[in-house]
Amino acid sequence: MYALSAMPMTERLYYTDSFLQTFEARVLEVRSDVNGATVIFDRSAFYPTSGGQIFDTGWLRLAGGPESKVRVVSVEEDEKTGEVLHFVSDANGLTSGTVIEGTIDADRRRDHMQQHTGQHVLSAAFEQLYSFSTVSFHMGDASCTIDLAADAVTAAQITATEKLANQIIFEDRLVAIRFATPEEARAMGVRKIPAAEREKLRLIDIENFDLNACGGTHVNRTGQIGSVLIRKTEKVRQAVRVEFVGGMRAVATARHDFMTLTEAAAVFSTHIYDLPEQARKVLDEGKAAQKVQSKLLGEVAELQAAQFLQSATVSDSGTKLVTQFFAARDPAFIKMLAQKLTRAGQCVALLSCGGLQPSLVFAQTPGLPNDMGALMKQALQKLGTRGGGNKDMAQGGAPDAERAEHAVMEAAEGLK
Repeated sequence: MYALSAMPMTERLYYTDSFLQTFEARVLEVRSDVNGATVIFDRSAFYPTSGGQIFDTGWLRLAGGPESKVRVVSVEEDEKTGEVLHFVSDANGLTSGTVIEGTIDADRRRDHMQQHTGQHVLSAAFEQLYSFSTVSFHMGDASCTIDLAADAVTAAQITATEKLANQIIFEDRLVAIRFATPEEARAMGVRKIPAAEREKLRLIDIENFDLNACGGTHVNRTGQIGSVLIRKTEKVRQAVRVEFVGGMRAVATARHDFMTLTEAAAVFSTHIYDLPEQARKVLDEGKAAQKVQSKLLGEVAELQAAQFLQSATVSDSGTKLVTQFFAARDPAFIKMLAQKLTRAGQCVALLSCGGLQPSLVFAQTPGLPNDMGALMKQALQKLGTRGGGNKDMAQGGAPDAERAEHAVMEAAEGLK
């Protein structure tokens, strides 16, 4: 949000009429480049990105000229000169001194007015109810956010603030534009005075509710906002970020949420209001199933460890060597098996698996002279993958099952 510049080069028509959709202006300058052209006019109704609000789009046409149009794809402001920079796809006959007719994308402008005025109402509601001041505002293509100077915002505070904001909207209060010096604005009780020094401030006055300095586009009455819907909150640095939508965005978002919940409820064969309970039930059942599966896999690993140890190669020092490839197991299982093998006695286990995540696990009973971390590093260098570990256990990935199996055989040859 910002106030009125002292002497803008481009006269900003939206300052006094946010509903203005067509206007005439004279071209002051055209700057062409490989990406298109930048055009500056003596006056414009196009809003440039600033103060948290995103730019208008629309079209340009030579006044009284052919019907061919030039698309305005984005608009920015030069804060030093006060120029409004219109970025177009190509110059298309636009030259200094010519008169153009500009047309604002009305749907986009209406949406921005609803979001921005909705933000004023929401910010004022937070401040009036809980003294949470708004430190920043951002308008996105899908949703908007305000950052509140607060340590936390409770669900009850969100509900109460949203209720007050929508009450002000439903009362269809007048939204007026005023101009005042900073001193006059302070005397009037403006919610937030811009830090930058300006001769005149542009004030948005929501009847008997909020008065704030702002250079954005706004509706004429709060009823034109439609509604405000708070989506979520999150802690960011020293503030709480509140995400919201207003106007037709709120309707579209509510519709999308409802359809998503309806589809999810159909999967569970339940009502949308029972979804949280059903989701918790599924999660609890999943956790229970994971515990059972983990127990069963542990038993399988215990049995296989006993079998492998019986048939393992035994060195002169009495160390057993188990080398094994599992085509359909996962890394978690072979790691579990390696742990059981090395805990059962003096053993070195060189294991690998295929499946969705081909992997290697090298392990030894603590105290043996080999270095599993170094052995794994050598294997991974050849495979071109990553992993790591310590002297007694290491783990890494493999490009595919075939090379995972071959890596175990090579590693066995490098043992002491």
